[in-house]
Amino acid sequence: MSQTHFYEVNIQWKEGRIGELSSPVLEKAIECATPPEFPDGVSGIWSPEHLFVSAINSCYMATFLAIAHNFKVEIADFSCKTVAKLEMMDGKYQITQAEMFPEVKLVHPETDTDKAERIIEKAKAGCLVTNSIKTEIILNAKIS
Repeated sequence: MSQTHFYEVNIQWKEGRIGELSSPVLEKAIECATPPEFPDGVSGIWSPEHLFVSAINSCYMATFLAIAHNFKVEIADFSCKTVAKLEMMDGKYQITQAEMFPEVKLVHPETDTDKAERIIEKAKAGCLVTNSIKTEIILNAKIS
């Protein structure tokens, strides 16, 4: 299997500050817009900031589940809230920090809790999105 992959995403401006994201390999397009905190921003529509945080969150989940599978740890449930901080740094907006709150429910907590704690950290280290950004990632995991 090749170690190089390409992902195409297209955007088409619709009106105002709203566009539509699509990919030739995906069925559904999604709207995106400037968030309401900025001039002419739009509420209720995914923003680049939300998509950035969702990339962190979804990649972390996929990485966690893959590592858990490799460790033969059965997961009953996984959820993760991620809160990112956007601030002005040296005259530029940056998402400087993302605090993640993964919650993991194990099928066998009596035997797998220690493994799950290691998997939580391995997933952070192995996530391609968090490895590709300069945002500080903070984990606050809950395992049961």
